[in-house]
Amino acid sequence: MPEPLPRVGHIDFLNVLPLAYGYAHGGADGLAIERGVPAVLNSDLIAGRLDVSNVSSILYARHADKLRILRGPCVSTDGAVESILLLSRKPIEEIEDDRIALTAKSATSHALLKIILRSGYGAVPTYNVQSLSVEHPIPEDATAALFIGDDALYLYHHASPSLYVYDLGAEWKKLTGKKMVYALWVASRRFAEQDAAALTRVSRAVRESFAYGLAHKDAAIRSVLGEKPFTYEELDHYLGGVIHWDLTEEYLDGLRTFYELAARTGLIEKAPELVFAGA
Repeated sequence: MPEPLPRVGHIDFLNVLPLAYGYAHGGADGLAIERGVPAVLNSDLIAGRLDVSNVSSILYARHADKLRILRGPCVSTDGAVESILLLSRKPIEEIEDDRIALTAKSATSHALLKIILRSGYGAVPTYNVQSLSVEHPIPEDATAALFIGDDALYLYHHASPSLYVYDLGAEWKKLTGKKMVYALWVASRRFAEQDAAALTRVSRAVRESFAYGLAHKDAAIRSVLGEKPFTYEELDHYLGGVIHWDLTEEYLDGLRTFYELAARTGLIEKAPELVFAGA
């Protein structure tokens, strides 16, 4: 009886288009790919339904005892991110105890917004997680709304001029001076410890798929133009300098700062030690 394929989650946002393109051109051979939004894949990994996935970086802090970080890939920026936005009816400096609607798709962005508003502006709003739409981005009973991913990227280019738009990557840079890591590739501790050979295969597949997609970035972008509401120029800019994918020491420093501020804000119990698979 053949060995079961490693179960690998894939957050199918445009910020990992190079990886998706690499997967589609042979990189996913030998893997069972499960696609979903961050909140769903976060839950699936912790519940044991996945072996490896890209997940919200805050998930590692909340379950560090159950997870191991893969070396190499991440989703990060040095400043503006364009795809994590707060849209507001009033300037961010005037937000106090207002009601803010949060997308149900993410976790890191929730923590990031709370840190920025509390530490940067002294605001302690009421937050409500709910479904949001780009057509009517701010619910009637809210002052502001948080969007992530492709919806946020669309609103970055098409938000109503009557709204205030804040890029949380730029806000994080202004607050801390650090780079920001939004997503990590992690393995369940069980999988990392019990099947080192399979873990190596998955790690190699992720790295090689990214490399293939980046080497064919033009083709990758053109492959989604018919199904995504963006121009070639918008995606070339987004994937050609805004988003970074290498988990270097500078980005690890930013990640540690994120965890320290999350702990100080009461969003996690404590800042976790970063433990890597195979370490």
